[in-house]
Amino acid sequence: MLVDDHPLLRQGIAELVNGEGNLEVCGEAGNMQDAFTLAGQLKPDLIIVDVSLNGNNGLELMKNLSSRYASIPLLAYSMHDESIYAERALRAGAKGYVMKQANPEVLLGAIQQVLKGKTYLSEKISEHLLGKLVGAGASTTPVKSPIEKLSDRELEVLQLMGRGMGTSQIADKLCLSVKTIETYREHLKLKLNLTSGQELLRYAIEWSLAQS
Repeated sequence: MLVDDHPLLRQGIAELVNGEGNLEVCGEAGNMQDAFTLAGQLKPDLIIVDVSLNGNNGLELMKNLSSRYASIPLLAYSMHDESIYAERALRAGAKGYVMKQANPEVLLGAIQQVLKGKTYLSEKISEHLLGKLVGAGASTTPVKSPIEKLSDRELEVLQLMGRGMGTSQIADKLCLSVKTIETYREHLKLKLNLTSGQELLRYAIEWSLAQS
């Protein structure tokens, strides 16, 4: 089952998957609600989830799916840097992470591996996570990037700010109060070592541009 808010991309992935003799796309969804409903109806063998679904809602969806349908493996698929999002996706319940820039054979290989009950990560991110694990047992703690310190929700707010959305717009999109978003903004300034809202906005825009 495919979950992505871009119909053309879903079509491309479906054609790729259906071209394999032992694979077939049984359903497609473009938003969280449809994905959750369809997963319950179809009980697919695997769900491919776009991490960037309506912002970062793909992470929230994976958390809900892994909680409700623990027996269905999830494969995260994203345009975003795996060094930032792969670990978050795994914490959300995914069994693998594939970047959209990867060759089609990589996606197919990841699908087959996850269907066998294994975890798929690129060599780069495997080494990155292993380095963090080894560092955790060392006498000195490895320095984290400021972005790694952010919670999933804080990262989502930062991303939406980088897209030019104001506090009230973000509150509406995330179904939260303006006060809650203001609190997240304060957390962001603290964790990113920024002193003003203007500095935070500049950081958000520059980071968003670097990710695109």
